[in-house]
Amino acid sequence: MNWLDEVSWDERGLVPVIAQETGSGDVLMVAWMNREALALTAERGEAVYWSRSRGRLWHKGEESGHVQVVHEIRLDCDQDVVLLKVEQRGHTPGIACHTGRHSCFYSVLKDGRWQAVEPVLKDPERIYK
Repeated sequence: MNWLDEVSWDERGLVPVIAQETGSGDVLMVAWMNREALALTAERGEAVYWSRSRGRLWHKGEESGHVQVVHEIRLDCDQDVVLLKVEQRGHTPGIACHTGRHSCFYSVLKDGRWQAVEPVLKDPERIYK
């Protein structure tokens, strides 16, 4: 059996993917992969996702230069979520979020409101062309 056949793909042929930073353990982002994206990620050693908004494969960092080097690929117990242990490259500290922050999880619920608790490390206008 092909290892890709063991993943429980949803009705669209996708699986959610969590990108976690190897050193800090920070959860950087959640994205989606199809079979081709997961196969390419394993082959290249760099994260390749399926962009639902663009309807195409998306090599993380293709526009921003903020590449995710994959150290390990894990599958959860239900085989329906993939965890990538990554090193975020392209800026120090690493920027994973399109808002120019380290992590996409920069908002915390405080006093009934979402509040940004992580700084913008680089203006997105300067990241994306």
